[in-house]
Amino acid sequence: MPDTTRRELFKVLAAGALVAPLPAAAQASAVPCAAHPPPWARGIEGQRKADLGNGTYLNPIVAGDHPDPTILKDGDDYYMTFSSFFSYPGIVLWHSTDLVNWTPIGPALRQELGTIWALDLCKHAGRYFIYIPANPDEKGWSIFVIWADDIRGPWSAPIDLKIAGCIDPGHVVGEDGKRYLFVNGIRKIGLRDDGLATDGQLEPAYAPWRYPDDWVVENFAPEGPKLTWHNGWLYLVTAVGGTAGPVTGHMVIAARSLSVHGPWEHCPRNPLVRTLSEQEPWWSRGHATLVQGPRGDWWLVYHGYENGFRTLGRQTLLEPIEWTADGWFRATGGDLSKPLRTPARAATGSANVASGFALSDDFSTDRFGTQWSLHAPKPGEQARVRRANKALTLTCAGTSPIDSAPLTCGVPDRAYAAEVTLELVGNAEGGLLLFYNHKAFVGIGFTADTMKTYEYSEELVWARAPNTHRRIRVRLTNDRHIVSFAYSFDDGLQWTRHPTRMEVSGFHHNVFGGFLSLQLGVYAAQQGEVVLRDFRYRALG
Repeated sequence: MPDTTRRELFKVLAAGALVAPLPAAAQASAVPCAAHPPPWARGIEGQRKADLGNGTYLNPIVAGDHPDPTILKDGDDYYMTFSSFFSYPGIVLWHSTDLVNWTPIGPALRQELGTIWALDLCKHAGRYFIYIPANPDEKGWSIFVIWADDIRGPWSAPIDLKIAGCIDPGHVVGEDGKRYLFVNGIRKIGLRDDGLATDGQLEPAYAPWRYPDDWVVENFAPEGPKLTWHNGWLYLVTAVGGTAGPVTGHMVIAARSLSVHGPWEHCPRNPLVRTLSEQEPWWSRGHATLVQGPRGDWWLVYHGYENGFRTLGRQTLLEPIEWTADGWFRATGGDLSKPLRTPARAATGSANVASGFALSDDFSTDRFGTQWSLHAPKPGEQARVRRANKALTLTCAGTSPIDSAPLTCGVPDRAYAAEVTLELVGNAEGGLLLFYNHKAFVGIGFTADTMKTYEYSEELVWARAPNTHRRIRVRLTNDRHIVSFAYSFDDGLQWTRHPTRMEVSGFHHNVFGGFLSLQLGVYAAQQGEVVLRDFRYRALG
C-alpha cells in the first residue's frame, strides 16, 4: 500500500476514535497485569519495594534510573547519590540506615554544568565533598568539586579542578595522610589538603586486570575506581568491559596494595561480578563500591540494567560479600534472582520502614530537584518553574518538546499510569510525554485549538485534531513498553482514549546513546505558560 494511502487511512481511523468517550473505570480496567509478577514487596502507590519485611530483600534497592552509585557510611547513616546527566537541579542525595530502604533528601547542585557523570561522595575532616565529572558547553570534560559542612546543605558553588579529559573520580586518603583522586584510566592526581585544588600532575596508577580476548564485551574501558582501606590493605574496585553494549560486557574487578602508590596485585577471583547470559535478571552489572553494613559485614553497591527494561536506566543493586582467608573477598549473591538476607540490625519487622517516596504531587510542597527537574536547561531556565497555590507553573520555551527543556520525573516501575491537569495560558502548547531525549520521545500535546500527537520524536501532522479547551486532564499508561494516552475535558469524569498506541522498548542507550532513561515529562512550548495541577502516579503490578 503506498505511504500516502496509509496515512489517509490512519487519518480516517483516528477521526473515528477521537470522538469515542471512555469512562474512567473502563480505562483503568483496560490495563492488563502480569500473570506472575516478581515477588517484590509493594510500597507507596504500589511501587515495588526491595525490603520484603521478613529479613530479606530483592534487588533493586533503588529502582529506576540511579546509575553509578557513590555511597558514604557516616556513623550509623548511609548517603548515596548518582549520575544526574542533564537533569537540573541535579545530584539528588539519598539517605538510609540499613542499606536497603532509601529516601531522597534533595539536590546538591543547581548550577548548570552540562552533563554530569559518575561522582564521588566522601567526607574528610568533618566536611562533605562531591567530586563531579562534567562537560560544560560540550567543550571537554573536567572534574569539579562542591562541599558542605552539613550533608543536607547548603552546598558550595562548583569549583573547577581543571583535570582535563577525566571522568569517574574516586577519592582516597593515602597511608601518607595526603588526599588523592583516582580517575578513569586508571590514573591518580594529588589534592591539596582542603580538597579544593590539585597538587601535582596526573599520572598512571594501575594497569587493570584484563579478561580473555574472546569474552563478549563492549570495550576495555577501565573506569569507576573506588578505594577502601581494610585491615591495612587498600582495595581498588574498578569496572571494565564497557558500561552498556552487550549484556555480558560490564564487570567488577579488584586489586589491592599496601600503598596508594602501588604496587598493585590483581584479585585472583576477577571478575568478582559479571552477567554471564541474557537469561539473568540483571544485565551489564558493574561500577561497584565496597561498603560496611550496620552489622559489620560487607557489601557491594553497584548498578545494572533490568532484563528487558533498559528503558528504566541503570538501577542500584546491593550484593553481599565475604572476606576470605587470603585477605581477598568474593561476591555471594549469585545472579540476584532470589531474595537475600538484609544487612539491617533489625532483620524482621522492617516492612513499614520508609522507602522511596510518593510521586503523586499536589504541588503543595517544593519537589523541584528532588522529584522534578528540567532536561538540559539553558543557564537561567530553572526560573521557568514556579510553584504556588497547589499548582506548578512552567513558562514556555522553544517550539516543541524537542527544544523546550521539558520538566521530567523518573519512574521506578515496569508498568505504571500517570495523569495530570494542564491549563494553557496565552499561546502555550503543553502536553504529557515519555521522554528519553530530544531524539526519542512520545506524547500528546494541546494548543488552544489543536491536539497534537508525537510518535518517535516526530509530530504526526495527519493526526492533528481540533481542540477548544484550555484545561485538559491527560493520562499516560506505560504497560511494559506499550504506551497509550487518554484525555478528559471534565477533570476525569469522562475519558477519551487516544487512537494511537506506541511501543518504546528501544528507547535506551544502546539505540540513542547518552546513558539516560525513559522518564515522564511535561512540556511547555510556544508563548505563554502551562499550569500543572494534581499529578497522580500509580504502579500497575
